[in-house]
Amino acid sequence: MSDNSSGNLSDELSGLDFAAVSPEEFARIVKGLSARELGEVMHGDLRARVLSEVFGRMKQQFRPEAAGQLKALIRWKITGESEEVYETSIADGACTVSAGRSGAEPRTTLVMGDADFLKLVSGNGNPVTMFMMRKLKVAGDVGLASGLTRYFDIPKA
Repeated sequence: MSDNSSGNLSDELSGLDFAAVSPEEFARIVKGLSARELGEVMHGDLRARVLSEVFGRMKQQFRPEAAGQLKALIRWKITGESEEVYETSIADGACTVSAGRSGAEPRTTLVMGDADFLKLVSGNGNPVTMFMMRKLKVAGDVGLASGLTRYFDIPKA
C-alpha cells in the first residue's frame, strides 16, 4: 500500500505548478509529509523543479535590512539521488543565487539530504537541532550558518 500512496503523492506533487504555490502553502505541504515521503518524491524532474523553485525564491524572501553590511557566499550541497550544488551570495544588501559551484571560496557550506533541506527552507526544521542531530553538516563559519534564517522570510506552516 505504501508504494501506491507514494505514487499518488508523487503524482499529486508532480502536477503542482510550484511557481503558483505560496511559501506558506509549500510549508504546509512539507509539514504534512514524513521525511521518508519527502525523500521518495525528490527524484528526477520533480526534484529539479522543486530545488529550482526554492532557490529561485530566495532572492524574493531575502531581508536586506536584516543582512545589513553582511558579505558572504553560502554554498548549499543537497544530497539525494545526486548531489546538487547552489550558491547564495549576500553582498551590498542584495542576494543572488546561482546553480553549480563557482571558483570562489564560500564562507560557509551547508550539506544536507533532500528531506532535511525541504524542512529547513519551509520553516519545518530547526537548523540548530538539525546540526546537533547531524542532519545538517556545516563547514566554515558555523556562526553565519546558525543565523542564516534571520536573513530570509521563512514561511510558517
